[in-house]
Amino acid sequence: MTTPLDASALRATTGSRATRLLGILTLAGMGLLVWCAFWWSPPDVVQKDAVRLLYVHVPTAIVAFTGCLITTVASAMWLRRKSDGWWLLGLASAEVALVFTAVCLLTGAIWGRITWGTYWDWDPRITSTTMLFILLVGYLALRRIDGESGDAAQRGGRSAVVGLLLFPNVLIVHFSVDWWRSLHQTATITRLDPTIEGAMLFTLMLGIVVFSMFFVWLLMHRFRLAWLDERVGALGLDDAIRARRAEAHPPTPEGKS
Repeated sequence: MTTPLDASALRATTGSRATRLLGILTLAGMGLLVWCAFWWSPPDVVQKDAVRLLYVHVPTAIVAFTGCLITTVASAMWLRRKSDGWWLLGLASAEVALVFTAVCLLTGAIWGRITWGTYWDWDPRITSTTMLFILLVGYLALRRIDGESGDAAQRGGRSAVVGLLLFPNVLIVHFSVDWWRSLHQTATITRLDPTIEGAMLFTLMLGIVVFSMFFVWLLMHRFRLAWLDERVGALGLDDAIRARRAEAHPPTPEGKS
């Protein structure tokens, strides 16, 4: 249930000591990642320097999938409890996941042009990832429609159902290279005998850690921004109700009953 806040609480920013520290660590990690990716890590025997896209493409895919998992869990919990916290967490994680999914598709297209000779092919993994992007857009669009309702029991039903479909789609993306014939290579680092090692493996794992920190930093700020926006809306609604009540029941002049 929404609780109105006073004006002093609404002047708070979305940052904190924790987010500032996380932001500094993320920037430092990004700098190290750039150095490892372009100078320390060697080119691939087959793909040459194109392999350096791996250090962005794979981490962005992983954090995008993580955002979809969070949105699916938040949608399920919202359907059960109808609490504002889960409602706002679903929004924040879906928006951040949408950005990383777009980056994943973009870097994949560039990589495909270099290795396959085309920016786009209706490969099972590309197609299923595109469907994931469309689901995220649809989820956020439905939230805007559902959010117009002030009734917490009705405003997120349709969007929450779409949110439940996100992580199952992630599983389809992950296993698509095993289920269907695909241009994509099979699993690289999740298999028992990884096909990548040495400086390349270290750089890839560093990229996953750094982009994960960036994801958490964005998620924390977006959640707090959504929470403040929700509170501002609640205060505005309360003020409007008080104003209408005052119009309907004007104060009685002194000396009159």
